[in-house]
Amino acid sequence: MPSILNPYINYTGDARQALEFYRSVFGGELKLNTYGEFGGGDGPGGDRIMHGMLTTDAGFTLMAADSPPGMPYTAGNNISVSVSGDDEAELRGYWEQLSADGTTLVPLELQMWGDVFGMCTDRFGITWLVNVNQPRA
Repeated sequence: MPSILNPYINYTGDARQALEFYRSVFGGELKLNTYGEFGGGDGPGGDRIMHGMLTTDAGFTLMAADSPPGMPYTAGNNISVSVSGDDEAELRGYWEQLSADGTTLVPLELQMWGDVFGMCTDRFGITWLVNVNQPRA
């Protein structure tokens, strides 16, 4: 899979409803994962969306999530940019450049869902999510 660049929108509990709405508008395949699926349990927020992705036949990709507990949500700053794919060298190169002179929010490393992921804010204040897909067993 070549690397893709797309918007990533954060919500405060209604990511599922928003993504289902966008699917009704654009069509396509919707994949949703909850915090509960990745160790968030059945407690408060376990059914909230940790990661959602809508991929359409027109070639659109839209990703979204509910902000995790404890992470501040600021309307207007709830959109970031995601770059993801299989080419680890390419994506690590993007990461090095985007995070240089910026702020690393999540180090680029193996995550609980099995991919290498990092989040940073670049020197211009834009938040970037970099995800390197890892082979599944």
